[in-house]
Amino acid sequence: MSALLTLTDINYQVGEREILKGINLYLKKESNLTIVGPSGSGKSTILKIIARMISPTGGTMMFDGHDALSYDPMTYRRRVSYCFQQPTLFGKTVADNLDFPFEIRNQAVDTKRQQELLTQVNLSTDYLTHDVTELSGGERQRVALIRNLVFIPDILLLDEVTTGLDVDNKEIVHRLVNHYRDRGGTVVWITHDEAEIAAADDRYEVVAGQHKQEAQHA
Repeated sequence: MSALLTLTDINYQVGEREILKGINLYLKKESNLTIVGPSGSGKSTILKIIARMISPTGGTMMFDGHDALSYDPMTYRRRVSYCFQQPTLFGKTVADNLDFPFEIRNQAVDTKRQQELLTQVNLSTDYLTHDVTELSGGERQRVALIRNLVFIPDILLLDEVTTGLDVDNKEIVHRLVNHYRDRGGTVVWITHDEAEIAAADDRYEVVAGQHKQEAQHA
């Protein structure tokens, strides 16, 4: 299967500090990749480069057969969606957040789609009117995640999104991600959770900004 995304000799440097050195990564469509390694090893930097939140200082990144930097940034970010460890919600209500994906596409809000997603993460449909400041940490993470999935992206980037969540909330997130994968989605996780690592198709280990090894999981 051809690659959906490739990183070739990717470097990232801030001043004299080398954060990434010679990163090569091959991501197949519909795969589930986990990026692991010690804290500060450069894992999140890789995800931010893939998301085009920052630009590499060397190397090339190809997405769907084209130079990733040749895409309009807004178009690219609709296809490659990044979910942060600390969920950031905006506006006043849950609806403000779930309306946003429609608004940036100049499309009418599909309330049925919003309600479907809320139900998938065990939130009642009346959560659309809830004030975001009154949500628990687990509820905030669930709303942030389904905001990324209102329109199905080609790649979903998950940066330690289950860190700090209780068992029930982790299970809800896992179920939603599995549903996304069943629809042909491609996932890249950063995680320290052993169950999430074991469930991946591939593992990419980063130590001190460099790729250490890749291991296939049965």
